[in-house]
Amino acid sequence: MGKESQDTVSGYLQQQMLIAMPAMADPNFVRSVTLLCQHSEAGAIGITINRLSSLTLGEILDQLHIPCKDEALSAIMVLEGGPVSPDHGFVLHSPAEGFESSVRINDDIMVTTSRDVLTAIASGEGPQQFLVALGYAGWGNGQLESELRQNAWLSVPADKAILFESPLQSRWERAVGKLGIDIDHLHGVGGHA
Repeated sequence: MGKESQDTVSGYLQQQMLIAMPAMADPNFVRSVTLLCQHSEAGAIGITINRLSSLTLGEILDQLHIPCKDEALSAIMVLEGGPVSPDHGFVLHSPAEGFESSVRINDDIMVTTSRDVLTAIASGEGPQQFLVALGYAGWGNGQLESELRQNAWLSVPADKAILFESPLQSRWERAVGKLGIDIDHLHGVGGHA
């Protein structure tokens, strides 16, 4: 696999955010917004961007023995990125090069899984905008496509304003709003043409 294919997402859902429909029964995804980081014939991986964990960034940095003197930074809450591998960390961030393990989602968003991005953030030299999440959402071959056909999800283009600037509690509504849909008219059960 060439370097270009490792550094970019593929698949027709690339650069998309998944919005859970109101009837979503899985408690891991009720009213969730999930940024897709990878989509291919093998499946998909995404990071949920609107669920808080019980941990702060300071607690994560302490566990990794990364010093941080910035109390405001240490107090930032970490997100629950999804139910798979909840001990694995992901940093969604504005473009910043030079980290060991990064993938560009689009021109405005990258995801990094290597420790060096946390070290840079803790020292005040990291990306300008970032979210830290533990765990991810994963779908096997054809699983996400099946869920889309069953009207479990809507999709919208990935949006840095929703990701980095919107309050956590309004991200679902903001993502739905990108579709031009009034939330009050969004029904839990969809139809098929």
